[in-house]
Amino acid sequence: MNTSSFNESDRIPPPEPIWSWIAPGKKLQRIVARTLIEFSMIRPGDRILIGLSGGKDSLSLLHCLRHVQRRAPISFELAAITVDPLVGGFDPAPLVPYLEKLGIPYFVEREDIVGLANTHMRGDSYCAFCARMKRGLLYKAARREGYNVLALGQHLDDLAESFLMSAFHGGKLNTMKAHYLNDAGDVRIIRPFVRVRERMLADFATQNQLPVIRDNCPACFAKPTQREHFKQLLADEERLNPQLFRSLASTLTPLMRDGLKGARPDEAIGDDTLSAGPTP
Repeated sequence: MNTSSFNESDRIPPPEPIWSWIAPGKKLQRIVARTLIEFSMIRPGDRILIGLSGGKDSLSLLHCLRHVQRRAPISFELAAITVDPLVGGFDPAPLVPYLEKLGIPYFVEREDIVGLANTHMRGDSYCAFCARMKRGLLYKAARREGYNVLALGQHLDDLAESFLMSAFHGGKLNTMKAHYLNDAGDVRIIRPFVRVRERMLADFATQNQLPVIRDNCPACFAKPTQREHFKQLLADEERLNPQLFRSLASTLTPLMRDGLKGARPDEAIGDDTLSAGPTP
């Protein structure tokens, strides 16, 4: 090679995303498995629809639940769904061949959420309005396609931020639930990452070159949010108190549990999940 003509554009490009199933690290496996058991999240015969935004959290959830599916002593189905808000900067198209390669049923629901927010939103944040709209579309698709469980990728950092937002602005001690039934009583919602730190998911996505769609919530990135403020507040406090999230996890546990009454652990994934053999 003529080195005199070598420049940055001639360098070896970054590796392509790995289009195959990836087993999470042992620590992440352990946290997720114990959370599934603790909150009785998965039951025999469940048909689970994973909310896939294309971000690091939901893509990590896809791989974690597939790993559990291959090891668990019970049988359940998995599929994925993306809500496309039809705004510039968000394109779920790369997820289509990725999910096809993985062999997972995949659905896309399209709705002009930002347009609806601009005409119908009253005294609310874009993020809150968007979340409600997306959730309604996810429930609708789950019913239509016959899925009884919706799996979402919110993690411990999200729950801590929601807790502070509720306390500071809502006057209540509240956060997201780990496992609950929707108002219609026909779809259970599970959050297997409620005890997982965000940085662990970021590391998993980066190390395994998951095909993350950057800025996967354009409306929220375009407008300042309360959540970003509290994220920074927690980061500042954690620098002073490295055990902050350990304490918050304990504090939030009763609030996480307050969602599904009468859950029966004996009908759900059990300890065999933790001791199962290697993934085939």
